Amino acid sequence: MPTQVGLISLGCAKNLIDSEIMIGHLQEEGMTMTRDEDRDLADVLIINTCSFIDVAKEESIETIVNAVNSRHEDPAREKQKIIVAGCLSQRFNVSKNEDERLPGLLPEVDAFIGLDQVNQVAPIIRNVIGRAVGEESLDTVTAKPKYIPDHDTPRYRLTPAHSAYIKIAEGCNHTCSFCIIPKIRGQHRSRTQESVVREAKALVASGVKEINLISQDTTYFGMDKWTGLGKTAKPTSGVDSDRGESLASLLRELNAIEGEFWIRLLYTHPAHWSDELIQTIAECDKVAKYVDIPLQHISDHMLTTMRRKTNGDYIRDLLRRMKAGIPEIAIRTTFIVGFPGETEADFEELLEFIEEFRFERAGIFTYSKEEGTHANKLENHVHHMTKKSRMKKATSLIDKVAKEVNQEQVGKKVKVLVEEEGIARGEWDAPDIDGRVFVPDDAQVGEFYHAEIIDWRGYDLVAK
Repeated sequence: MPTQVGLISLGCAKNLIDSEIMIGHLQEEGMTMTRDEDRDLADVLIINTCSFIDVAKEESIETIVNAVNSRHEDPAREKQKIIVAGCLSQRFNVSKNEDERLPGLLPEVDAFIGLDQVNQVAPIIRNVIGRAVGEESLDTVTAKPKYIPDHDTPRYRLTPAHSAYIKIAEGCNHTCSFCIIPKIRGQHRSRTQESVVREAKALVASGVKEINLISQDTTYFGMDKWTGLGKTAKPTSGVDSDRGESLASLLRELNAIEGEFWIRLLYTHPAHWSDELIQTIAECDKVAKYVDIPLQHISDHMLTTMRRKTNGDYIRDLLRRMKAGIPEIAIRTTFIVGFPGETEADFEELLEFIEEFRFERAGIFTYSKEEGTHANKLENHVHHMTKKSRMKKATSLIDKVAKEVNQEQVGKKVKVLVEEEGIARGEWDAPDIDGRVFVPDDAQVGEFYHAEIIDWRGYDLVAK
């Protein structure tokens, strides 16, 4: 019998692609994946973890502990091997202090693999299966990840047939004071433009109608290869492609692929937008008029403390240029409230900013302390009740704006992609993030339709 492998994938879309790559390699090696409900029958269970914030860490640890306990309690699973992969494994396996490393903290786990081992999972499984019960955990995590996928990387997609993610780069060069990602995923490393385009062509040929471009910072694509730029880029309004491959040049190449499909842009950074990128999005008919650009705050005081490389005036000017240059654009963003040192004046400036720019899509996060980040060492941490109050006020304002935006959509005609029976997404709606468009049940899943918005319900729209 071939080796049976179960997989639990936690976290973001970037993590999901890592899971897809692991499955692709396992299938190439003749191993088979169990259905979710049959994980207890698997010879090996892989848990692909997330550890971006405390909530994600807790979910990952709880999932691991539950798997270990189930193995003890269920005789049918007593020989099942457990492998922990992903960000949690990477984050806590590179410490010089043995007491802080996962093999010592979770000795019941059979193996730990990092981000560089997603394409080596099959031989690692064979190694683990051959090890005796109770043997010391196998630890394969490397300190500084360097792996990036290519167009021909084996991959089994876990998304619906009509929608796919493409990871155009890995890692991050930013030093945002609240973020642990650069320490987990390493320095930014872009794929080649040719590699991304070849993967996109294959996906479109297979019937994919929506390509979602992702990385930790999609706007930094290609910049790590520009001569003389160094590790980080400064805000620019110039022409990126004069210096080499860029997100703008990539979008134009993707837009030239034959077929009817959307190209969606996720995880951009405000510091790396240019006039050329704005113009490119406006001129490319297949690029969704939707941009995900986490801003985190607008107060100069907060942006400096967060190490965001931009200030409030720059952000306001950029948003005005984006709205003027790209008609009908929807801007999705996120903000952090309760960051160390955030004053009442900082928070009020944020509320005024949200009210003024009326973001079509927005989310609020309450700051949480993250071990290993610069912000964790800052003084003047905001009281938890103050954070809770600010979260409530900001969320209420965002809800108010969202209702007004949805009310304005009534009567408009939009293009939608049917996600499942009776449910579609518009150009302003990224998968698993934004709202839905309710459509007639006879609309075919995975197809585009032109629809008229006739009503709205909370964050969702109703269309005919």
